[in-house]
Amino acid sequence: MTDRSAAVAELVASLPEGVVATSPESLEKYRMDWAKDPDAGMPCAAVRAQSPEHVQVAVRWAASHGIPVVPRGAGTGLSGGASAIDAGLVISLERMTTIEIDPAARCAIVEPGAFNADVKKAAAEHGLWYPPDPSSFEICSIGGNVATNAGGLCCVKYGVTTDYVLGLDVVLADGRLITLGGKQIKDVAGLSLLKLFVGSEGTLGIVTRATLRLVPAQLAPSTLVATFDSVRAAADAVVAMGRLVRASMVELMDKPTVNQVEDFQPMGLDRDRALLLVQSDAPEGAREGEMAVIEKACRDAGAADVFVTHDPAEGASFVQARRLAFPAAEAAGALLLEDVGVEVPLLPELVARIEQVGADRGVDVVCVAHAGDGNTHPIVMYDAANADSTARARAAFEDILTAAIELGGTITGEHGVGRLKRDALPAMLGPDVMELNQRVKDALDPQGILNPGAVLAARS
Repeated sequence: MTDRSAAVAELVASLPEGVVATSPESLEKYRMDWAKDPDAGMPCAAVRAQSPEHVQVAVRWAASHGIPVVPRGAGTGLSGGASAIDAGLVISLERMTTIEIDPAARCAIVEPGAFNADVKKAAAEHGLWYPPDPSSFEICSIGGNVATNAGGLCCVKYGVTTDYVLGLDVVLADGRLITLGGKQIKDVAGLSLLKLFVGSEGTLGIVTRATLRLVPAQLAPSTLVATFDSVRAAADAVVAMGRLVRASMVELMDKPTVNQVEDFQPMGLDRDRALLLVQSDAPEGAREGEMAVIEKACRDAGAADVFVTHDPAEGASFVQARRLAFPAAEAAGALLLEDVGVEVPLLPELVARIEQVGADRGVDVVCVAHAGDGNTHPIVMYDAANADSTARARAAFEDILTAAIELGGTITGEHGVGRLKRDALPAMLGPDVMELNQRVKDALDPQGILNPGAVLAARS
């Protein structure tokens, strides 16, 4: 028996039967997230934790043997943050799914494997709402949402995950379990360590429980759909309306995206134009005026057509079309997913630069956006069986990251750096901030075992 196999046998013996997976067939599921990183490795084992204690045992075992650990939620990440490491350990939180609602405190106490959609459903039973709303909300987990500080379609008005995290239980790199925050709304005792772990992509600790703030249920929104001859004109409308109103959703789909969605699942969208989807959930007395401002901004920007509905079901069908953008792109072929953002006034320039990258590199780049936040999701399409197509796609991917940095923006608005965008991070942050990131990492994970190679380069 090799040293590594003996160590794995020790891990298996230390946890209940069925918690640790070791066969190649069972481990295949835990190698990649939705980014499908071709460089993902084969782990030596996967711990399918059912309690915080299981996570502690696994982390202590990994620390004692110097084995890297990759935490994993539902596997819907888009930046390779959950890509397995050869001979490393995956700790999956998929079996930890308990949800408890405290309606009086207006919060949810949630284990990391619970789906975003299930938290929303549980909250709705008490007339409450959990706003963070990734496109994949039906299949993504709260642990992953916390790890990447996920946003989504409603964040333009209601904020992102960190705005709703009141408390976290976290297993540190030495196996200690700590509790940060709680149900209280205001808490400034000590350094803001709670927020440090939100968005840390499993590099500082592993979340085993989250206390999430809930708000009263959202009013049924009114919906405006406008079509434009160019994606830049649609972005101009976004900038104009953002100066005057705070819509609850502002989503953009360029023409190639519209066509991919129609090919994937016909929704009756205009194939010849880019689409802008805007919702308002303002109180009834203010909504008519808000919708009028939004419509005028669209028409002034050159909208070819503007449609308004106050029927929630009809509006929801357009939102569903927007949510289909990623599945439709995935069905169309191999892809590289981007997540770049800029300040909202520069959105028209960013979408124009993205279009130009596609033309210059000779690749198809489709683009959807949480436009009200200046957060775009360009998707680079390519033929994985063609080496030249793959090379041009990877070059386009890097060009788009560079464009965002040159515009003073970010290489990731909500998906995380992961492994796919790690090499662009120094150009965005600069040496001083990169050093601070590394010092924080070293302080909390001195062995460097927690998700090495994600966000920051792994130690050699």
